[in-house]
Amino acid sequence: MSTLPTNPQGEHMKTASVVKNNNTMAVATSAKAKAASKATGANGTPKQKSQMHRRSRTGCYTCRLRRKKCDEGSPMCTACRHLGLCCEYKRPMWWSNNEARRQHKDDIKMIIKRKKLSEKSSHTIQTSVNSPPGLSHSLPTSATFSDPLDRTRSASIDSHFGFSFNSPQSAHEFTPFTTPQMPGDFMFSPYSPYEVDIKTERQMFVNDIPTLRESTTSSFSTYQTPPPPGTILPSFPPEGEWTEQVYSERRESLTEETLNVNFFDFAHGQQSMNSRQIAIELDEGDKQLLDHFIQFVLPTIFPILESNQHGSVSSDLILPALQNNKGYLHCCLSIAAQHYKNALGLQGEEIDGDIMRHRYATISSLCDALNRDENHQQILEAALGLIFFQCCVGRFDDALPDIPWHQHFQAAVSLVQKLDLPQLVSDPNEPLTQTPFNMTLTAWIDILGATMLGRAPVFAHTYREKHLSPTNPSLGLRELMGCEDRVMYLISEIACLEALKKDGMDDITLCQHVHVLGSQIGLTELGEGSPKLPFNANGTLSPKQLSKNITAAFRLAARIYLCSLVPGFSPAQASCIGLVEKLTATLQQIPSGPTGFDRSLVWVYLMGGSVSRPGSSFRAFFEDRMAQLGPELASVGSFGRVACLLREVWTLQDQQQQASQPNSPPSSSPEAPQQQQQQQTQQYIHWRDVMQMKGWEYLLI
Repeated sequence: MSTLPTNPQGEHMKTASVVKNNNTMAVATSAKAKAASKATGANGTPKQKSQMHRRSRTGCYTCRLRRKKCDEGSPMCTACRHLGLCCEYKRPMWWSNNEARRQHKDDIKMIIKRKKLSEKSSHTIQTSVNSPPGLSHSLPTSATFSDPLDRTRSASIDSHFGFSFNSPQSAHEFTPFTTPQMPGDFMFSPYSPYEVDIKTERQMFVNDIPTLRESTTSSFSTYQTPPPPGTILPSFPPEGEWTEQVYSERRESLTEETLNVNFFDFAHGQQSMNSRQIAIELDEGDKQLLDHFIQFVLPTIFPILESNQHGSVSSDLILPALQNNKGYLHCCLSIAAQHYKNALGLQGEEIDGDIMRHRYATISSLCDALNRDENHQQILEAALGLIFFQCCVGRFDDALPDIPWHQHFQAAVSLVQKLDLPQLVSDPNEPLTQTPFNMTLTAWIDILGATMLGRAPVFAHTYREKHLSPTNPSLGLRELMGCEDRVMYLISEIACLEALKKDGMDDITLCQHVHVLGSQIGLTELGEGSPKLPFNANGTLSPKQLSKNITAAFRLAARIYLCSLVPGFSPAQASCIGLVEKLTATLQQIPSGPTGFDRSLVWVYLMGGSVSRPGSSFRAFFEDRMAQLGPELASVGSFGRVACLLREVWTLQDQQQQASQPNSPPSSSPEAPQQQQQQQTQQYIHWRDVMQMKGWEYLLI
């Protein structure tokens, strides 16, 4: 993306991008249900079965209830696994009660309808990513008007031109989608969709005399397009029951979630989205990168936080930082160029030059600020952006030169200590009303990054104090990434234990610590029910249930990580196989696809996949999740990198297993059990060893 040329006679051009946030309220409409009769033939008579089929008596009871053929897979059949249904081979309690059976069948129908709606919306989003619209649009300039006075006025004042992506123009355009049973207040989520308007004004000067001014406006909205006509939606109760049910469900939802929208301190101050205007001076090429970043990259950065606090990622974190922090701005533009290159499959010096130009500008601004020993908050913000944004857009085969994430993190640690953030969040005498966002993001990178390097987290003592604190235990990790803080603190302790093991801790003491930490993990399970699909009765996403499911997945991954420290550990052990199967069942209860949360569970997939054996249901499940994401999303960011790493681990494990099978003694031999156990232990290949062998320095979070 080239910059604007300068005229040797003194002509020069300046561009200012003005980013303005507007709260818009998007109508979530419903579609008419199709009524298609497939039970009759062309003449209206019932179709006759040409062949009698004998129904299996050993299939799961869910397929029996649905009158579907069951493939009797273990531990879950294919149909139940695909739909996220509870697969039961033992006679359940509801089977013997006709009313309970009817209610269970209705619940299954509702789940299937939601699944279809999710797939349709995922297909729409995937199509828009594959063919992104133009990143900049030019509007008529004052040069096209006859009045010479217009040449000294801003065209943005009177201009009515513009464009928007997925933003409704008027309510009457969507009247065919509405249903008379749906009241207006139900159609809006607790947090309204927001819209970002980017206005670029460009003026040309000849010998310092203004001659031409033009304006460009781009709008980006989080409003989701209504489903097309004919989409099957859940049936609603009669008119008389509607009001009571809707308000009871909303009361239940508000009571359940208890979200605090002001939990984080983003270090930018609290401003109203209606009045905030952010002006950024950019040339034409960088303006296109900024457009691309806001439209395609920003919505994918913190999906868990966005599901809890709609709009806060852009309004309170990203957009203010783009205006106030030059290093952060260059970081985001470099990430945008990288994403643009990967999304369109571009190759060439021009796009690589944009990536490296902004990457170098980011690092240069950080070094200058560090040398001046000022603007510590801004430097920390940009340093964390350099680390974390690569987890969203980077590829495993990136060939451009870059600094490893852990070197950036050393600078971030120094800044965190200068700002005294650990003491600030752990002081029992002065509990914080708002948690510093940069400290929460630092903790996330610190804890999981320590497992990448096989060392103790830098701020492990702070996490230990938070874990034991009776008054101020939360660091905001649940709100940011979905996993409960206590589980993350225990992962920090496991990383410390691994570091002690490397330093020579004896096996007896090591096993004692493993037992204690296993008991501590068990305490986090008290009062927790089994995972279920994270949707409220009205079909909306339940952030609280989603957090419970994600916490359960991280808890099982932490147990796998802990078990791997035990001397003589082997993935072929029954306990490890059982943990992997439980993890697979838990992950099935977390939404998948482009709008799902698989990309927030990379560390979980690493822990579970690294110990999954050939033929394990986890491997097939992981491949299915990759297929649902699509080839573009599944190959970029940390998810694409963990997929590449797991395939390398699985290939080496399978090769070793095949090589050891011809030499295995007969099963009747008294030496067979001991030799088989030795072979299984030898076959375990640690994922970190594969990374070191390949020269990969990934941060898989």
